[in-house]
Amino acid sequence: MQLIKYPPKKDWNNILARPLLDDSLLTDKVKKILEDVRNKGDQAVLEYEVRFDGVNMKSLQVLPEEIEQAINRVPEDLKDAIRLAMKNIRTFHIAQQLISRKVETMPGVTCWQKAVPIQKIGLYVPGGTAPLFSTVIMLAVPAKIAGCNEIILCSPPDKNGNIHPAVLFAAHEAGVDKIFK
Repeated sequence: MQLIKYPPKKDWNNILARPLLDDSLLTDKVKKILEDVRNKGDQAVLEYEVRFDGVNMKSLQVLPEEIEQAINRVPEDLKDAIRLAMKNIRTFHIAQQLISRKVETMPGVTCWQKAVPIQKIGLYVPGGTAPLFSTVIMLAVPAKIAGCNEIILCSPPDKNGNIHPAVLFAAHEAGVDKIFK
């Protein structure tokens, strides 16, 4: 880390300049990955999981037994805190629901708003060294309140091929339908 103390004003632009990233090299790599996934589906994802994360898994979907085991590993005080957070978030988002009303702007012309939930949604929850179970709560609870029919969550596994137990617990409590690594 470079420590800079009291630089002259003439140096500020140089100090604050962000490094430029040549993303042209990334584009070809990403295209190849997307092509592999398009052609080989889950098998390609499993192969990239080994390549990038060093995790060899048989399946991408989290099985019900894995969720049960994770729930049992979450301390009760953390479960209580997650449930309380969900209650508060639920209360807040229920209060924001659109109350639809019709307005006659002139004789014979009626206008209104209509909220229509997204039927199937995907949620990404960061994992690895900083599993953010709060992200599950902040995304899944409002989705349920909005009336989404199917909620699918994806989160990267740890080095053992597991999603953090608190993430799985929060997903279970929030009513997430499917979870993938």
